[in-house]
Amino acid sequence: MGKRGIEILGVDVNKLTGMLNAALSEEWLAYYQYWIGARMMEGPMRSEIEPELLLHADQELNHAVLVVNRIIQLGGTPVLTPADWLKLGACGYDAPDDPYIEAILHQNLKGERCAIERYKGLADFTSGSDHVTHQIATTILNEELEHEQDIEDWIQDIERMKEDLKKLRS
Repeated sequence: MGKRGIEILGVDVNKLTGMLNAALSEEWLAYYQYWIGARMMEGPMRSEIEPELLLHADQELNHAVLVVNRIIQLGGTPVLTPADWLKLGACGYDAPDDPYIEAILHQNLKGERCAIERYKGLADFTSGSDHVTHQIATTILNEELEHEQDIEDWIQDIERMKEDLKKLRS
């Protein structure tokens, strides 16, 4: 992005690139959490949910591409080392120590809800001033909302399955 493009943004570019670096860090952590969780997952509906979690992982990676490109366009430097991801990101990372599918889904749900807050904050911060970043943030926010809904639906399906099994055993 040229100098004039940056001048007309109407936002603190340093603050914005800091927010974007936090988002970038969270996207890398989310990618790995989805990817490794899908690989480690055990339990009912695994064969149906695993490919979907891997798709979510790919989408998180695509979010990282959008965010890193925007940081560079703004003249910033993207976070350069994985060691900084946990320092910069607020969403954290939950290792799949318990491979049971519900545990994995709850970990991913927690991450999605954090991402929703991150991108809502970015959308609010850039609304009416930085239209490009605002569009990126709202596009990613929409996908994060879809991910949250997918995970909530899977958790609900598993709960129903467990209730049906209890009824059969009674």
